[in-house]
Amino acid sequence: MVFSALRRFLPLLVLAAGVFSLPARLAAELVWSPEGGWRIEGGVLSGLTGPDGKVALDLMNKARAAEERGSKGSALSSYKKVGKKYPNSVYAPEAFYREARLYLARKQYTKSFDAFQQLLSRYPNTPRFNEVIGEQYRIASALLDGARSYLWGVIPGFTNREKALEYFEILLVNAPYSDYAPLALMNIARGHQRMKNTEEAIDALDRMINTYPQSLLAPDAYMQLAKTHASLVDGPFYDQASTKDAITYFEDFMILFPNDASVANAAKGLNDMKTMLAESKMKMADFYFFKRSNYTAAKVFYNEAITAYPESAVAARAKQRLTEVEAAVQANAAGTPVKKKRFWLF
Repeated sequence: MVFSALRRFLPLLVLAAGVFSLPARLAAELVWSPEGGWRIEGGVLSGLTGPDGKVALDLMNKARAAEERGSKGSALSSYKKVGKKYPNSVYAPEAFYREARLYLARKQYTKSFDAFQQLLSRYPNTPRFNEVIGEQYRIASALLDGARSYLWGVIPGFTNREKALEYFEILLVNAPYSDYAPLALMNIARGHQRMKNTEEAIDALDRMINTYPQSLLAPDAYMQLAKTHASLVDGPFYDQASTKDAITYFEDFMILFPNDASVANAAKGLNDMKTMLAESKMKMADFYFFKRSNYTAAKVFYNEAITAYPESAVAARAKQRLTEVEAAVQANAAGTPVKKKRFWLF
């Protein structure tokens, strides 16, 4: 009996499998005309609109008619009903798309982005995928640059750059291999830098160079990383971890992109950071030499100053100090008191 039932339903199963395995180009396409309204053209799925297809079609025609006469609010209401009540109909993807477009025209950026996101989340195979990703990128960019999302499409609200950063992150999840992904990361870094979130900016730039090393934006990301680390340097008396990071990225930039127009700027930044690192070693060495008479430690740090930047003026000073340290060591061994230069820094 079981085998008999299976034989009876086998043709239907084969038909269903064939339908769902068809390429996207065979799917139905919605076409609008002022005379006939929405109609389904082409594709073997053109007749599969579901039991509520007629109601959904009526709502779509009502929405588009309202849209054509400039009644955006009424059009939005009908499109939203299609997406909410008939999500499995052939009209739902178009309803979300039209809804997002109308919100965008009313400068309701957050609602527009969310409607586009509903389209991508529910219907990821939409032929409008690339177009929608582009629109989401433009919305996020506008918000980052200070665009105000309007309330009810009438009253401008507050700027919301944090929302822009959230949208860029969503875009990265939606299309991690698109041309917009590297741009999104660069904008995330720019936004965090604007809001003084330095660590978050560094994280975005780091993700950029590691995930998209072949991108045309990679040179700029390396340069921004170096400059951002350099901005964290407080001076020779403080921890030099950021100085070392800046040196690394300036050097990487010059090695990886030797023909870039910003090489001269990178060379200057590298010079400044190496000078800072060498100067910090000098301060430590001077402290041990002048304030603690610890000649061993002083020699170690003077030598590190020379190693940090051998061709610099700081290295020349360190070499001079080393001769003074040697003289002090010899005098101390001979029992002769040594008169050191007065050192007021500490």
